[in-house]
Parts: sequence; C-alpha cells; structure tokens
Amino acid sequence: MTTDFTLHPMLANDCIEIYDLPLCKVLLMNDSQYPWLILVPRKPALTEIYQLEWQQQQQFLNESSVVSELLMSMFDGDKLNVAAIGNLCPQLHIHHVVRRKTDASWPKPVWGQHPAIPYQQETLDVLVSKLQAKFAQIAP
Repeated sequence: MTTDFTLHPMLANDCIEIYDLPLCKVLLMNDSQYPWLILVPRKPALTEIYQLEWQQQQQFLNESSVVSELLMSMFDGDKLNVAAIGNLCPQLHIHHVVRRKTDASWPKPVWGQHPAIPYQQETLDVLVSKLQAKFAQIAP
C-alpha cells in the first residue's frame, strides 16, 4: 500500500485502529452506544468512492461486505447502516453501524443525536481483541 497515506486527525481522534485489510484500514468508533466500524481506503487524497480505481472499488465492496457480515454476526442487529457522508471529515471513510430498535437513536440516524460515550478501557480491550481475532479468521 502507498506510503503517502495518513489518517485524518478527526478519525485518529475519534477511533481506534484495529485491523488492516488489503485496501482499507478498519477503525472502531469510540462510541459504546453502537457497534460501529469505519473503513478508510489507504490511498492519499480521496474524498469519494468513485475516485478509487475500478479494481479498488471492487475490493472496497468486498471489504465492506466482510465488515458488514462480521458486525451483524457478532452483534445481532436489527439493521446495518452503511454510509459515506464526509461533510465534517473530508477523507474518504465509510461507516458501518449496527442498529437495534432499542438503541439511543432508533430510528433516526446516529449522527448528531447523542454525544459519544467512549468505551471503558477494559471493555474496549476485550472488544478490540475479539474483532482482531475475527478479522484474522475471515479477512479476504
């Protein structure tokens, strides 16, 4: 992967890096209200999916599907929200958020509804270990 890639400071501040897939860096959003992973293609200066080369777009879709299936199997959600918004953070990043009818924001989008509640360190350590182990088993 390219050495010109750097993670945007907003993502670095709000997330925990947990795994590198062939194209994307996998981040865990530090908000314990929702199981929430973010994929960031490790390519410099991208703001939109169409800016990826065709083969990279296919790889991204594969990686997004892996993340989606992993999240829903681990967290048994009612719905999975997948979104590339980027209004505040311009670096291309794609959210994968497990939603439950009982979560704090249901049925509204998670953005702007409630302040983030960071994970307690012990809970975070366990979750990151579980996610890393799952990715190591199933990653493309």
